[in-house]
Amino acid sequence: MTRFFVTALAALLSANAYAQTLNSLSATEKKEGWKLLFDGKDLKGWHAYNGKAPGSAWLIEDGAIKLNVPERAGNKAKNGGDIVTDELVNGDFEFKAEWKVSKYANSGIFFFVQESPKYQNMHNTGLELQVIDDKIYEGAKENTHRASDFFGIANARLREGNPQGEWNKIHFIVKKGKLTVYQNEFMVQEHDLNGADWKQRIANSGLKAAPIAKGTYNGRIGLQDWGSTVWYRNINLRKL
Repeated sequence: MTRFFVTALAALLSANAYAQTLNSLSATEKKEGWKLLFDGKDLKGWHAYNGKAPGSAWLIEDGAIKLNVPERAGNKAKNGGDIVTDELVNGDFEFKAEWKVSKYANSGIFFFVQESPKYQNMHNTGLELQVIDDKIYEGAKENTHRASDFFGIANARLREGNPQGEWNKIHFIVKKGKLTVYQNEFMVQEHDLNGADWKQRIANSGLKAAPIAKGTYNGRIGLQDWGSTVWYRNINLRKL
C-alpha cells in the first residue's frame, strides 16, 4: 500500500466521519443542554416571518439549509422570504451555526426577532449579524456591513471571515447582560447590553424603534432572504 493511498484513505475516512456528525450532537453537548435547531433533513422548527411554511426557495442540500436564488423578486428570492424559529428564545443563551455564501452574496442571521404585524420586515425588529461575501466592499471605506458586523451598529473587531464558498463558524453568547460573538473561534464582538455605548449605538441605528432599544432581549432567531444564495448548517442552541 503506497503512502499516497494511505493518506488519501485517511482523508476520505476523516471526511466521512465528519459528514456523519453534521447537524448532530455529541453525548457531551447533550449533557451540556445543547439542542438542534436543524436536523439536516427538513425545515421542521422554522416558518416564514409573519407567515406559515417557508417558501420553496428554502431547501435542503447536502445536509444544509440553502436559500436557492435562481430568480429574484425585488430584493428577495422568488418564493423565498425571511424565516424564523418556531421557538421563542428568552433569557441567556448560546447559539452556534456555520454559514457559507455564493459570490457577492449578502444576508444575515437575526436575533431577538419580535414577530408581529407591527414589524413588516424582520430587519425592523431583529439584530442582524452579517453573513456576506466581503468582496462586495473590497477597497471601500470601513463600514458595518461586513461579515460578523452588527449591521449599522458595530464592526467586528477582527476580519476573520473565510471567503465565499467556504464555511464560517459563528458562536453567539448572551450572558448576564454581556453579548459576545466569535467568528471562526476569534472573538469579534463584545458588548455590555446595559452600557451607554451599546444603548447609543442602538439609538442611532435603524433599530431605534425596535424592542431591543427598550432593553427587550428575547424573541426568535431568523435567517434572512436578501436575494442571495446562502447555506447554513450545524445550527445549535443552548439556554443558560
